[in-house]
Amino acid sequence: MKRNIKLIYLLPNLFTASSIFIGVLSIVEASKGDFNSASWLILLALVFDGLDGRVARMTNTTSQFGVEFDSLADVISFGIAPAMLLYFFTGNEFGRFGILVSALYVIFGAIRLARFNICTAKADPNVFIGLPIPTAAIFISMWILLFDQYTLEQYSIVLLFLALGVAILMVSNFRYPSFKKIQLDRPMVFKTMIALVLIISLLYLFSVEGFALIILAYVLYGPIRALRTLNLRKIKIRK
Repeated sequence: MKRNIKLIYLLPNLFTASSIFIGVLSIVEASKGDFNSASWLILLALVFDGLDGRVARMTNTTSQFGVEFDSLADVISFGIAPAMLLYFFTGNEFGRFGILVSALYVIFGAIRLARFNICTAKADPNVFIGLPIPTAAIFISMWILLFDQYTLEQYSIVLLFLALGVAILMVSNFRYPSFKKIQLDRPMVFKTMIALVLIISLLYLFSVEGFALIILAYVLYGPIRALRTLNLRKIKIRK
């Protein structure tokens, strides 16, 4: 019985290790020039990253080791992997600027994770302060897929500025919804299910475009919300 209890503690960490392995695979594929596989592998790493925490909570095997291991995995799968994907896709064409953008993305991503770990106990569970690093990683990978699919390589410098933008958003104080503890009443459950079915249907037809636009909308949510809040405060002051 004791052996079974110890073994179950390995389960969430195996998902975390799988996320790291997939992140390394993404780097290898990007180095070979297979940007399509490298981008989708980052999305797959996100699936395993989401499973490790949920499995740990379901099996009552959460631990400080798991938290630290997960953060290190995120640095590799959502920090280094998308940074190398970006560099191999377009950064290497722009010399030092390309290297700088990839490096800043990893550095700011690591800072974002460190700040998250320190502030988790005090933070509102329904809100992220700063753009989460997995979202930034998916943003970069999906937009690289979009540029690759529509042969927009001549405009690829835009991707470097987009990556620099999401890197800065990661260490910003903009607030983003976490969706971790959303509670819906019964009428909203039905409407949400219909909306999700429609979204999944569109993603099936237009996978790359759909993911790219959804992630873009989420990334823009933080600055737009901040501007809206600022405008409301100005209106109140004038009144």
